[in-house]
Amino acid sequence: MDITEVLIVDIRVGDILTMKKVHPCGEKRWLVLRTGMDFKLRCMGCEHEVMGPRSKFERNIRAVEHKEEGNN
Repeated sequence: MDITEVLIVDIRVGDILTMKKVHPCGEKRWLVLRTGMDFKLRCMGCEHEVMGPRSKFERNIRAVEHKEEGNN
């Protein structure tokens, strides 16, 4: 069994993901727009949106910045 299969990553809408590879515009950070079996992400540099399987994106995540929960 591979370690990536066991690791559960807590990713929520509004989080910012830092990926291992750079987007062609030069940015590594992506905003999470949708979660589930698929992720929908928006590049923080050029605002390009991509959608794909969760398993593919989770392999390429370097860091997760969680959105601050407000008590308003």
